[in-house]
Amino acid sequence: MSDRSPYDIAKETLKLLSTRKLVPTPDNFQALYHEVAGIRHVPHFPEDQLRGLGRALPAQTPAQQRLMTQFETAITQRSWVGLQAALVGLATQPMVATPAHLPDKPVVTEEVMAELREQIARLVENTLPVVGVDDPRLQQQAEQLLAYARLPNSEASTLKLMLGNLSFRMSFAAEDQLAIKSTLLELLHLVFTNIGELTIEDRWLKGQIDALVTATTPPLTLRRLDEVQARLKDVIFKQTEAKARTLEAQDEMKQMLAAFIERLSQMTEHSSSYQGTIEACARKLEQASSLADITPVLQEAIQATRSMSVDTLHMRDELREMRERTQQADAALHKMQEELDRVSSQARHDPLTGVLNRKGMDESIEREIARARRQETPLCVSLLDIDNFKRLNDTLGHDTGDAALVHLADVARRSIRPQDSLARYGGEEFLVVLPDTTLEAAMEVMKRLQRELTTQYFMRDNEKVLITFSAGVAQVGVDEESAEAVKRADQAMYLAKRSGKNRVVSG
Repeated sequence: MSDRSPYDIAKETLKLLSTRKLVPTPDNFQALYHEVAGIRHVPHFPEDQLRGLGRALPAQTPAQQRLMTQFETAITQRSWVGLQAALVGLATQPMVATPAHLPDKPVVTEEVMAELREQIARLVENTLPVVGVDDPRLQQQAEQLLAYARLPNSEASTLKLMLGNLSFRMSFAAEDQLAIKSTLLELLHLVFTNIGELTIEDRWLKGQIDALVTATTPPLTLRRLDEVQARLKDVIFKQTEAKARTLEAQDEMKQMLAAFIERLSQMTEHSSSYQGTIEACARKLEQASSLADITPVLQEAIQATRSMSVDTLHMRDELREMRERTQQADAALHKMQEELDRVSSQARHDPLTGVLNRKGMDESIEREIARARRQETPLCVSLLDIDNFKRLNDTLGHDTGDAALVHLADVARRSIRPQDSLARYGGEEFLVVLPDTTLEAAMEVMKRLQRELTTQYFMRDNEKVLITFSAGVAQVGVDEESAEAVKRADQAMYLAKRSGKNRVVSG
C-alpha cells in the first residue's frame, strides 16, 4: 500500500472516474480507490442478504445446527470461503421429516389433548340417542370409548382405533334410523290420506287433513312438527265434538223411532178392537127382528167409530209433532256442523287479515320460547301499531281502515321469514315473533318492513295512501314469561309513538 494520504488517493480516484468515463457509483469508486491505493479489491459483502438466507436454511439436526453456526461465523468474518464450506456441508446432509421451508408443527400440549378427549366423549354421548339403543354391541363400544376417553393418560392411538370402530358401527345404526324415519313418514302420509278420503263431505276436516299431508312432507323440522301437532289437535277436537253431537242425534232419533213404533202398535190394537166391535154389531144386526133391536146396535157402532176417529186424529197429531221434531233435530245438526266449521276455521286466525289471532299467537310464542330455551338461541317479539289509524278511519271510512289492515298484514307476511309468526294482537296492533334473532337483527327486520310500506303503497280509489307504524322490540329473557316480554315491547312501542311515530324502539 502506498504512503499517500487517503485524501490524495480519493482525489486521484475521482480523476480516474472522469478519465475512464465511469458512473460515480459506490462500487466503481471503491474499485478505483483500491487500484490507486495499490491494495486488492474486495467486492461488496452482502451481509444482510446472507443472514436472511441463513434463516431459511435447515437447522433441525445437531449437524445442521453446527453448520449454521459456521455459516454465521463466516458472515461475521466476511469470508466467502467459510460460507462456501458451510453451504456445501448443509447440501450433503440427509433430508429430515419436516422440511425447513415449512412451518414447524404445533406442539400438542396435554391440556389440548384433555380437551379433545372430553369433546370426543361429549360427541359420543350426544350422538347415541339419535342412533337408538337397539344394538347392544354399539352401546358397549360407546361405553368403553367414553370410559377410556376420560382417563387422564389415555393414548391417542388407542382412542383413534376405538373411535374408528364405533363410527363404523354407528354408520349402520344411522342407516337403520333413517330407514325407520322414512317408513314412519310413509305410514303417516298413508293414514292422513285415508282419513282424508273418508271425510270428503266435511270440507274443513278435509282441508285440515290435506294441510297435514303437506306439513309432513320432507324435509321436516321441529317447527313444522309443532305445526303438525297443533293441526292434529284441532282435528281431534273437531272429531270429538262432532262424534258427541252425532251420538246425541242418534239417541234422539232412536227415541222418536221407538215412540213411532209404539204409536203404530197402539193404532193396530185400536184397529183390531174397532174391527171386533163392528163384526159383533154386524152379527147382532143379522139377528135383529125389530127396530128396537137395531137401535142399540147402531149406537154401539157409532160410539166405536167415534172413538176410533178420535184416536186416529190424536195419533195423527203425535206423528206430525214427531216429524217436526225430527226436522228440527236435523236442522240443528246441520247448523251445529256449520258453526263448528266456522269456529274451527277461525280458532287460531283472524277472519279479516288471515294472520294468527291472540289464541294462535299465544300458542306460537309459547312454542318458540320453549324451543329457544331448549336450543339456547335468541328470541325477539315486536309489537307494532299503525300510526294515525283513527284519523284514517274517520276520514276514509271503516271499510278503508279494514282494507289498510289487510294491506299491512300482506306486506308484513311477504317481508318476514317463513319461521316468523305474525298475529293481529288487537285493533290496529300486530305482534311479530322472531325466532333465532338477536335484538339488533329484529330491529332491522321491523325497519325493513317500514321501508317496504313506503314502496308498496296502499291504494284507495286509485290514490296512494301511505301507511306507517311505530314498533317496539324486546328480546325474551332466559327465564322471562311471554307476557312480560310483550309488555316491554308494548312500552317501547308507546315510546316510539311519543318520539314522533314511524320509529322502531327497543325495550
